[in-house]
Order: sequence, then structure tokens, then C-alpha cells
Amino acid sequence: VQLVESGGGLVQPGGSLRLSCAASGFTFSRYAMNWYRQAPGKERELVAVITSGGRSTNYADSVKGRFTISRDNAKNTVYLQMNSLKPEDTAVYFCYAYAHWGQGTQVTVSS
Repeated sequence: VQLVESGGGLVQPGGSLRLSCAASGFTFSRYAMNWYRQAPGKERELVAVITSGGRSTNYADSVKGRFTISRDNAKNTVYLQMNSLKPEDTAVYFCYAYAHWGQGTQVTVSS
């Protein structure tokens, strides 16, 4: 099983980023997919989840209305569109599914 995140970087407050997580080694379309994040000195927290078919999503209160999770089962990829980014969104963002974690991608929101 492999989960490979990409798309992180440095962005100014109010900016946008789109994270991607490419999955392999399991039947992607059968599993819910999750994005977590971990800021320095803080516990890892669930940011967003999407069901296997993509029809249902759920978000942490802190990102509702700003982040959108989506998936493309044909490409075995899950996305996290992040808009109106705030400094407090700075963290390493992880993809999680099938009891496996990706390596994470750093998102830094700073002017």
C-alpha cells in the first residue's frame, strides 16, 4: 500500500492550495479517504473525510466552508482544495486510508 501526497508549499494568508494523494496497493474505490493534519506541538487531527463513492463528506469545524475534499476513483486519487488559508492552517497534511498513512506534505501559510 502506498499513499503519496503532493501539492503542499508556502502560501500567503487568503491564498489557496490543492493537495493530492495518489493511492495504490488496495482497491481505492471501496474505501473512505481521509485528510489529517499535524501542526508543530499539536496532535494529529482529522480535517476531512469522503466516502468511497464520494457522495458524502465531512469536515472539521475549523475548515468548513474553506476546504473541499473530492476524489477521482478512476485515478485512485483524493484531493483537498484549500481556500482562504489562514496561518493556523500551517501543518503537515497526511492522507490516511486502509490503515495506512502517507508521508505527509508541508503546508505553510505565512506572509
